Amino acid sequence: MNSESKPEKKLFVLDTNVLMHDPAAIFRFQEHDIFIPMVVLEELDSAKKGLTEVARNARQVSRFLDELIHNVDQNQIDAGIILSRLDYTSQIDRQCSGRLFFQIRRMISLLPETLPGDLPDNSVLGTVLALRQEHPDVQVILVSKDINLRIKAALLGVRAEDYHSDQVLDDINLLYTGASALPADFWERHGKTMESWQEQDRTFYKVKGPLVEDWYPNEFLYTPGDAKFEAIVRSCDGNAADIELARDYRRAQHEVWGIQARNMEQNFALNVLLDPDIDFVTLLGTAGTGKTLLALAAGLVMTLDQKLYREIIMTRETVPVGEDIGFLPGTEEEKMAPWMGALLDNLELLGGNADSGSWERAATSNLMLNRVKIRSLNFMRGRTFLNRYIILDEAQNLTAKQMKTLITRAGPGSKIVCIGNIAQIDTPYLSGLTSGLTYVVDRFKSWPHSAHITLRRGERSRLADYASTEL
Repeated sequence: MNSESKPEKKLFVLDTNVLMHDPAAIFRFQEHDIFIPMVVLEELDSAKKGLTEVARNARQVSRFLDELIHNVDQNQIDAGIILSRLDYTSQIDRQCSGRLFFQIRRMISLLPETLPGDLPDNSVLGTVLALRQEHPDVQVILVSKDINLRIKAALLGVRAEDYHSDQVLDDINLLYTGASALPADFWERHGKTMESWQEQDRTFYKVKGPLVEDWYPNEFLYTPGDAKFEAIVRSCDGNAADIELARDYRRAQHEVWGIQARNMEQNFALNVLLDPDIDFVTLLGTAGTGKTLLALAAGLVMTLDQKLYREIIMTRETVPVGEDIGFLPGTEEEKMAPWMGALLDNLELLGGNADSGSWERAATSNLMLNRVKIRSLNFMRGRTFLNRYIILDEAQNLTAKQMKTLITRAGPGSKIVCIGNIAQIDTPYLSGLTSGLTYVVDRFKSWPHSAHITLRRGERSRLADYASTEL
């Protein structure tokens, strides 16, 4: 490796967990060089067995590395393998122009002999320290998702960073909420040039002005205060947009399968859930905001009453909150039943009309259960769902890759509703910034056939609402 590299060029030493988290990580450092210690290759080899996501990623990393060293001689390995030599690297990162270096010799360890801890971690730290001494003109940085390793590196004066390329946003507070409050002078600035018309009992407005440039399709607009105005952006074109007056599902005459919206965000959620032109809906919110109930109620109306869909399919990632209880007996639906307590609770609420008798409630419950199917995510690959209303619960526990696998299962006439709470992620190595739910909210916000809303107010009970804010 050339020690006369430019000072601004960096050498990133990758830890094993980075590669197992994102197999394409070696192509995401633009013009900078990559170094892979030998102990990382050993750990990848140990992790490649099995059918887990981590094992699949470890195997994919090995394939990438095998392609990179194919038909490469020893001189090229010593000088660094050009990462852009693979044809598809431009699809991953168009600025990928760095080189890949492997540890091919034993490096002099500069670690304190009495340093306790894990041997692979210590080996990686020793490699970083040796690289710094051999190449003082190059900025050597350790990249690891292991917080403890980064702490240990900091104690030894080694610069260490988390892997950020998989983060959708720099700050979770920047995530698109799906709703915007109109300024107090909105009508004064835009009312004079506004046009209005009606189509099929729906009221539309054409708005022009600089404010329109920040709007997204199917975004919820409202005016704060007593003079309530609630509308949905239907189309945007530069500084002009068509908005539609939202239907008020808080009124008894507009109730959905026996329920009514209890707040502004729930009202907007029902507007987009019941819209057949919107194929993809994401609902975020804390516990008790009504995400599952709203999605189910809208699905039952569109499946049983309007006949737009053949059935409702509900699925979720099976990540336990506490200790795993082991294997579950029975068929696919019977195995998934313990994970679908939220579904059964909400179906009981939707089918439990107090004015009807026990026989009528039982008949309604059987009718709903016959049209609601429970499926496992493990068997989704290769399937195509035609005219189905698909609810993905606890979507915050999925990676971006798993999200893509599920959403691409939708065939003609299907609708997908993703619901979750990014504050309750149970999957290791995922955070609010790297969750697949955050990923799809950000990527779909500009698509005219998708909608998103963040539910903020808990409606389960006053106890649950207080607990979610104070505990």
